[in-house]
Amino acid sequence: MKTNRRNLFKILSLGFIFPSQTLHALSSILESIDPPNLNKSIPLFSELQQNNIEELYKNAIIYDGLIIARGWNDDSFKALADSGYTGFNASVDSGSLTKGLNNLKEWQNIIKENPERLLLAAKAKDFITAKKDGKVAVMLGFQNSTMIENSIDNLDKLYQAGTRWMQLTYNTRDLIGDGCTERTNAGLSDFGIEVVERMNELGIIVDLSHCGVQTTNDGIKFSKSPSSINHSMCETLYKNHPRAKTDEQIRALADKGGVMGIICLGYMIGPNLGKETNLETYVDHIEHAIKVGGIDHVGLASDFAIQGLEASGATYENWYVPRLTRFKPSYNVQWPPWIPELDKPDRYLQVAKVLDKRGYSTGDIEKILGLNWMRLFHETLKP
Repeated sequence: MKTNRRNLFKILSLGFIFPSQTLHALSSILESIDPPNLNKSIPLFSELQQNNIEELYKNAIIYDGLIIARGWNDDSFKALADSGYTGFNASVDSGSLTKGLNNLKEWQNIIKENPERLLLAAKAKDFITAKKDGKVAVMLGFQNSTMIENSIDNLDKLYQAGTRWMQLTYNTRDLIGDGCTERTNAGLSDFGIEVVERMNELGIIVDLSHCGVQTTNDGIKFSKSPSSINHSMCETLYKNHPRAKTDEQIRALADKGGVMGIICLGYMIGPNLGKETNLETYVDHIEHAIKVGGIDHVGLASDFAIQGLEASGATYENWYVPRLTRFKPSYNVQWPPWIPELDKPDRYLQVAKVLDKRGYSTGDIEKILGLNWMRLFHETLKP
């Protein structure tokens, strides 16, 4: 029997009501799904949990589209245990090829030294395994492409070292294209298009979070696989911020099967953090992205340490002041930069509670919490 996307999400959802009976079957199904024939209309069926959002959260797949992974320590592990996460995208320091490979190796070592807590994610099934075994799956990647330098062959080295997602640019221009604060808006270079093609072949997710307007458009257009915008927000709700994505971009991303993670970093959500900008504003961005791109194409992302900014030691002097020189004024960096409810490990439980109050079905909440990311990984990562 052919399994379509509707059935995949039905089983994913029911699998976390009755995990012991269904996780093995789900793993087999992930191997047999024919992605081109997947149906994009995916109502879920986990209404049995609609009156207990905390139980739903405990049993669901919870995925964070971007955790800043540097400086991992005992506090990070404690926060991870309190988060309920099934997995996250780890943002590894980039730079040169040598630096990138060294940082990947460092994270590989952290995972190897903590096999009872962590699992290296290289394919979609790894997240199911992590949920089943009570571990957290870590998918390694970069917020820049400078590690490939000027050689396509370096992508293969990075892939072999564990890279499974890569942002094409950071804020400024690189050899691939223009970033979101670059003066020009040139889009992908010829080399950039070659890079995207090779990423598709290898099974490295093309991420467009910090990319400029035309680079974002080109990344969606030229990638044969679905792309991600793993930590961003909606330009309609935060006008003229260089990191925000337009409705046209959100729709184009969704039309090709991509997922956009809504960023938890408070000063990215609105211009008046601590006043009009709060947890409800954050959920407004989720709702807007859903209205534009559809319920199957929106996820969640932090863009800071797992324990939160305040708990990780961010201060006015060491966090805010340096960003006034690192980022252009258009970034509108604010202090403090966090939304209190999101600046702690159980941030997504708080989001789930607001979604529940706003009338979202448990099935749709599960999609936002992690199932949409799982579907993207199935369609982009190699088996």
